[in-house]
This record gives sequence, structure tokens and C-alpha cells, in this order.
Amino acid sequence: MAKRVLVALGGNALKRPGGKGTYEEQLEAVQKTAKQLAEMVARGYDLVITHGNGLQVGYLLIQQEEGVRRGAPPQPLDVLNAMTQGQIGYMLQQCLQNELRSRGIKRPVLTVVTQVLVRPDDPAFSKPTKPVGPCYTEEEAKRLVEERGYVVMEVPGSGGKRFRRVVPSPDPVAIVEAEAIKRMLDMGMVVIACGGGGVPVVEQGRKLAGVEAVIDKDLASEKLAEVVGADVLLILTDVKKVKLNYGKPNERDIDAMSVEEAKRYMAEGHFPPGSMGPKVEACIRFLEQGGKLAIIAHLEEALEALEGRAGTVIYARPPTLEKVKRAGVLGIMP
Repeated sequence: MAKRVLVALGGNALKRPGGKGTYEEQLEAVQKTAKQLAEMVARGYDLVITHGNGLQVGYLLIQQEEGVRRGAPPQPLDVLNAMTQGQIGYMLQQCLQNELRSRGIKRPVLTVVTQVLVRPDDPAFSKPTKPVGPCYTEEEAKRLVEERGYVVMEVPGSGGKRFRRVVPSPDPVAIVEAEAIKRMLDMGMVVIACGGGGVPVVEQGRKLAGVEAVIDKDLASEKLAEVVGADVLLILTDVKKVKLNYGKPNERDIDAMSVEEAKRYMAEGHFPPGSMGPKVEACIRFLEQGGKLAIIAHLEEALEALEGRAGTVIYARPPTLEKVKRAGVLGIMP
């Protein structure tokens, strides 16, 4: 039986570096990503795919604001989440189908508009932390705070101070469509789900209702990985490895770390919120809930990461790094 891998795609899978985020640029990036995903399927991996939407939902928010000025009715943030699930899911689904067909692989690919349950009293609603949309200079950020009431936060990076709009990001509690997604995977389908962290919903009696927030994609991916029985959580981003002392003169890569080490580094402040913090937290939760291995790697090194030749491996029970490199991360699992 194929090993099941949940692949969580970061923003670099959906946007060309330095680009403006046009549809053509996004499609080009997704086509490149689809080649990696198709090769995983060709090598026998059973995939469930998630993706971010921070850039896309941020641009939709801007379009909404401009549209309202011209008389268009506004749409709530949960609806914008659903819209970006459809948008990005469509591109990923079509591009992956094309890549699989080019390899002669007959495998259905399906996108699921996914609702994710959150708690209505989650403290995140009163303390927005999730970056969405483009980066701004300090001057632009101040103007947007004054003119539009944005909540902004400085984000890590080089080239001077950069700021992004932030919105509430409650913790995911459950995947509403989990059973349906698992059945589809068990039938041999490649499933794209929990796009952008899923559409956040709360329970109101026996009904569900959407709420204004964006759930962190990596934390929602971990929750989905649990319920579908994934062996590996593979988080693909724009860095080659997790780093200690990021951006400082004593910065260094981490090849592998235990859950205990990851927790210690988190407590020491090495992994900032809104960037590497949620990724490492997702890996810790996955392993503590019975997952076998978690990996954080660069998008272009996904296959190498699954073979133990790239990325940062996080584990609950320590395999030696030499054994990982020799057998691959899946080869060391029971």
C-alpha cells in the first residue's frame, strides 16, 4: 500500500518570485508545482494536497473595498476564503490532471471546498496575526491604517521594513468534510482540500455559520493529516531548511530535530509567528497525534526531501540522519 503524504503548499507554489500575482504568473507557478506533485504520484505516493491563500484573499479584499466604493455589495471574509479555494483548486486540479495524463497515469484529481470548525471564543478574534495580501512600505502601511482601518504587522525579510495587513486566525478544531475526503483518498483519488486553511465556521446549535477570519494553512493541514491517516506531513515553502537565529550573523540550518528540540527552540523564539512558527507547531502537533515524520522543505526540493536529501526532518522517535539519507524518510517507517 502506498504511503500517504499530506503536501502543504506555501505561497511560493502559487506566485512567481518578484511577480505581481497576475493570473498568468500564478498559472505558471502552479504548472511548475504540478510537475513535482505528478512525479510524487508516479513514484507511488498517495497524496492529499493543501495550499495557502494569503496573497489571493488579500487581493480579493482590496477588490472588495474598491468595488464597494462603486456600489457593489461587499462579501464577508469567509466567502472570500471559499472563492480562493475554488480559484486555486481549479488551477492546481487542472495542471495536475494535465501532468498525470502526460505521464499516462489515470488518477482522478478532485478539489473539495472545505469548512473548518473553529471556536467562537478563540482569542485570535481579538488579536489579528495572519498576514494577507501584498507587502507595504512603512509609509504605505501607516496610510492604510489611517484611511482604511487596516491592522498591520511588520513581517520578516530583507531589504528594509516590510508590513502586511493581518486578520484573525483562530485555531482549527475539526475538518467538517473529513470523512468525505478520507473516503475519496481510500478510493485512489488525489484530493485538494483545506485550501487557504479552509473556510472558518462555528457551530450555532445544530447549524454551521461562517466567520470573518483566515485559518493558518499549516495548522489546518496538520488537522487534516490526522483525520486522513497521513504517514508524513510535508510542508513546502520558500526556504531550504528551518533555521536557528534566522536573519542573524549566527544563523544556522537544522537538518533534523526531535519534537522536544522543536518545542525548546519555539520557546526560545527562533520561529516567529506568521512565518515559520505555525509550520513547526503543525509538525509538533502531527507527531504528537501519532504521525510518523514531518518535513519542512523548499518547494523545488520536495522529492529530495522525501528521500532524506533535503529539508528539515522532525521526528517523535529519533532515527539517525544517516539512516534517513540512506533509506529515505518513508523507508525508515514501519
